[in-house]
Amino acid sequence: MSKKLMTEGMVNTVNHIAIQAGREVMAIYQKDFDIYEKSDESPLTEADLASHRYIVKELESLTPDIPILSEESANIAWSERQQWNKYWLIDPLDGTKEFIKRNGEFTVNIALIDNGEPVFGAVYAPVLDTLYYGLKEHGAIKQVGKVPVPIKVTELPQNPLRVVGSRSHQSDDMLSYLKQFDDYELIPMGSSLKICLVAEGKADLYPRLGPTSEWDTAAAHAVLSAAGGRCFLYDNGQDLVYNSKESLLNPYFIAQGPQL
Repeated sequence: MSKKLMTEGMVNTVNHIAIQAGREVMAIYQKDFDIYEKSDESPLTEADLASHRYIVKELESLTPDIPILSEESANIAWSERQQWNKYWLIDPLDGTKEFIKRNGEFTVNIALIDNGEPVFGAVYAPVLDTLYYGLKEHGAIKQVGKVPVPIKVTELPQNPLRVVGSRSHQSDDMLSYLKQFDDYELIPMGSSLKICLVAEGKADLYPRLGPTSEWDTAAAHAVLSAAGGRCFLYDNGQDLVYNSKESLLNPYFIAQGPQL
């Protein structure tokens, strides 16, 4: 890899990998599929595994010197992970519950992490044929079909405040947090598309006061940062970082466009 974070050609290649993984997912989405149960009782489908295998194979070919952490291969020891300065972080199918419900709000997520910061992210929603991607210091793009359009966060919060939230699970902490706002509109959305809505200026705020893992957020976090927004910790305002501890669970965080 060059001294640049990523070349334009590499960005295009990883975007293509995300889109092709989405096609692997869609081949299963359009037929009956098996549902398994992981150790934490969250659902796992054939599509998660097919997407995982495809992405890992392609990234290993593209950058054999960069390690890969995937939701479906997350049992890498902390003693090994903490040596990593740069690595790929992928969620082969984010929004498995949305996939099972067949509502289209699921994504393929690929992020490049550099010293704890998500510097590139590709988020592909195959049912919507919509790709979001962003590279640090190069801006963010939303591509519907083959048409790429630059995106940025909104500069000023709207009235009512547009708050995006999970379609599948609202926490009591989230509902309590929202009491501070006089007037807000709650926009339900699944998967990492929630953060992408903030990145493209269609929402002002996404408070995530419930459990997520690092692979759930990294790619969309990179898109949001490239679009001028922030993901920061709920309790102290510091930036959300990756691979800084043994646990792969994120603390509570806020994804935000304008300064509120």
